[in-house]
Parts: sequence; structure tokens; C-alpha cells
Amino acid sequence: MATKKSRRLYIIGAGFAGRTLANEVRGKAIFGEVVAFLDDDREKIGQNVDGIPVLGPIRDVARLLRRKSADEAVIAMPSVSGEYLQNLYTILKKAGFERIRILPGISQIVDGEAHLIQTRSINPQDLLGRTPVAINLKESLAYLRGKRVLVTGAGGSIGGELCRQLLSGGVERLYLFGHGENSIYHIDRELRILRDEGVGEKTTLVPVIGDLKDRHYMDYIIGRLKADAVFHTAAYKHVPLMEENPVAAIENNLLGTDNLLNAALKHGVKRFVLVSTDKAVEPVSVYGVSKYLCERLVLDAARPDNGGAANFMVVRFGNVLGSRGSIVPLFQKQIEKGGPVTITHPDMKRWFMTIPEACSLVLKAGGVGENGALYLLDMGEPVAISDIAEQMIRFHGYEPEIDIKVETVGLRPGERLGENLWASHEKPVDTQYSRIKKIEYSAERLLPFAPEADIDALMKKLLPVCRFDDASPESYRDADLLRAILHEAIPTLPYRKAVKQQTGSIDTSAQS
Repeated sequence: MATKKSRRLYIIGAGFAGRTLANEVRGKAIFGEVVAFLDDDREKIGQNVDGIPVLGPIRDVARLLRRKSADEAVIAMPSVSGEYLQNLYTILKKAGFERIRILPGISQIVDGEAHLIQTRSINPQDLLGRTPVAINLKESLAYLRGKRVLVTGAGGSIGGELCRQLLSGGVERLYLFGHGENSIYHIDRELRILRDEGVGEKTTLVPVIGDLKDRHYMDYIIGRLKADAVFHTAAYKHVPLMEENPVAAIENNLLGTDNLLNAALKHGVKRFVLVSTDKAVEPVSVYGVSKYLCERLVLDAARPDNGGAANFMVVRFGNVLGSRGSIVPLFQKQIEKGGPVTITHPDMKRWFMTIPEACSLVLKAGGVGENGALYLLDMGEPVAISDIAEQMIRFHGYEPEIDIKVETVGLRPGERLGENLWASHEKPVDTQYSRIKKIEYSAERLLPFAPEADIDALMKKLLPVCRFDDASPESYRDADLLRAILHEAIPTLPYRKAVKQQTGSIDTSAQS
């Protein structure tokens, strides 16, 4: 078995990122030896870069390589298109490379600084994503240099990626806030390893375990941390699960956000960015309703009579590829066990964006956005879920319906065939920034289903359902009552009886 010292690396791409990797490998022999660069640029083919030959075109030379079983291919082309990457992956697999790694997208590379520690095994979402937008991350994050930044839900897919990119932004302190100790432990360890290997600057990392639902704790911790900026990604977000546990969704997402906002306003947080979802648009699920109301809370907090000097805003976008609990990891597990791969409906479509691109645009919007504005990320064209299933099956070397079946299981509670990125009373307009749009409102009121002042009244109605009140103990955890209150305020949410458990209880989400 080959040792790490004898590992032979072929770096795909002889640009600045590839050359940086080669220099790092040379400085740490334990990483192995770079045998050659492979490139399609005819001006580079035939050259030697620090004694390493540049071979190409890739399609022609890959099959001629005298490879060994332990040889690895490292793709160092962070701005390559999705279509080119798909072709490249096919070429390398046919050439016999079993281990193929890839550098993160261009949005994660600061001034061309690439490190081997950043590479990871290529996966299906790398091939499904569109060409990433080129963002100068260091320039985009200049507004956070020397600042204290708090990310809620830091152990999640979006929160974790925000933290990876913020590590490169020169922030003074990065607070990793989350409820689950394991997820916070893992992102904390990952960021420390990246930092110690030269990624970004010597940012102080501070893991914080806490619960958004505890309003006294949120007031305490925000006051202690003195954060300059908050990126709020934490939420319960699995639609069917939240349909079965609606009280938990409202308690955590809506009341938790309200706790965080009140603490941020009280303690002088200057910048607050809520990460929202297309499911908040004319919502049909409790999760969607919770995020819709969170949007309204943040925009309400941006009013001049709440301070005026701060920048409180919302960034809304659709699905991201590869997030925990999303279809990509689900399809992956189904394929690994031999199928079938299950889809809810053959006509279901969703907008998709890679997690790194979404996060880089959120960080960009957080710096250039206006107080009280709602921004929308340009998601491109919606993609059929059935197409993603078939592409993933082929990624693993199988043929759909021949080797692995694709089965339709039907829509689940709270789901719809297609999502909208904006409501009928909203109008997306271009900004000067690529793939970032701003929502403008028609002459109708901001909250289309009820006057703005009714948010406070709605919250008061919901409180005794989510928090025990001696004055109305019968309301506590009453999911039917919760749905009735929400349906009255937001008629797009269907009214249905709560799922009854065998115990006869209405909602068992108190310990979620």
C-alpha cells in the first residue's frame, strides 16, 4: 500500500491556484509528489513550472498517463463551469483515477490563495451546480475587517460555509452559535485546522452553545459578546417534519428570531442579516409561515424609530445543493444501498444554488445592502428533481431504471410542485451586483394578508401556545389552535388538523 510520502499527484490546472498547491506540496513532502500539471491552455502546454511539466490537452493525455493505483487527481480550477467540470470528471474516471479531489469554488479562494487542506473529494453537487459567480471575497468582506461577527446555526450547512468564508475576511472574532454541541464542535475543529494551515487570518474562534428560544439567555449572551454583525441562519427547516411539529417550528424560528432581534437592537448590533427561503413566499407550510413572519420582523426592526443607524436586512433564496437533509444526501444514501431513488412527483422543480455561491452572495449583500431591504439571490432556472436523481445515479456509474429504479412517492404535507421566489405584491429589480436583486413592493401594504401592526397582535396570540401561561393552560402546545391562528392571519396556509400521536397528545415537539 502506498504511503502518503509516495503518493503521486496530478494537478488539473496550471493556473495560480494549481501552482500554489504545487508549492505547498513541495514544502511538505508528506503530501506526496506532484508528477505533472494537466491543462487545456495551449499557451501553457509543454512548459515546465518549477520543474513540473504541463501536459495537455487533458482529454488526449489523460488516457496515456502511466498511472499507479495510488495516483490522485486534484482539480485546481476554481472558476471552471459546471459543464466543463462534468466533462473533466468523466475524462479522469475513464483514465482510471479512483481518487479525485477538488478545490472549493472561486468564491472561497481569497486572492488566489489555495491550500491543500481545502481540497475535498469531488461529489455530485459539484457537477450539478452552475458556473459560480466570480466574487472578490476579500473585497466583499472588507466591511467586516476587525469586527466581531456572530453566526447562528454555525454548525449547519449554510452557517458552516459562512464561517469558512468569514475566516478569510479578517474578522477579529467569529462567534459560532448553535444549539447542537456536536455540530458546533465539528465546525470549530474544522475552522481551527484551516486557520492553522494558513487559510485566512488569525481570527479568534469562539464556540457558543445556546438556545434561541431562551429570551433571557439571548439578551445576556448578545450583551456579553458585543457582536458588530449577526448572520442569522439557525432554523428548524424540514418541511414535513415541521408540519408534524408546528409548535416547535413557530417557537424556534419565529419566537427565537424575535428574541435575537430584540437583543440585537438593545445591545447595538450594527448589522443583522436574516437568511430566508423561497418557502416564505405565499407560504403553504408552517415552516414557510415561520420564515415569512421572520422576514417581517427583521424589516420591522429596521424602521427608523428602532434606531435607524443599523443595517437590518433579509436575503432570500431557494434550495442549496448538498445541505443536510436535502435531496442530494438522501439520493446518495439511496444509491449506495442499491435504490430505489424516490422522488415526490415527476413534475416537481426547485431552484438550486451551491452552498458556497449562496454564502458568498449573502456576505456580499450584507456589506452593500441597505437598511430595511429584502434581497433576492438570482437562482437561474428551476431544475426538475427527477433530472437531479438521474444525474446522481449516473455519477455513481449506474443507469437510471436499468441499474437503479426511480420511484414516485407523492407530495408530502407542506410541499408544493414549484416554489416562487417572490410574491404577487413583490417586484425583483436588478442591482449593480451580479446575481443580487432587490425586492420592491407595490402600493399594497408591506404585509399583504394583514396590516403591519397585526404582527404584534399575532405574536401575542401565539405566545400562550408556545410558552406555558397560567392564564390559558389549555392553549399550551395546542397545534390545532396554532394552525387556526396562523391560517386566519395568512390564508395561504391550509388549515388541517394536527397529527395525532398514539398517546393522544396534539403536539409532541416540546423537546425538539
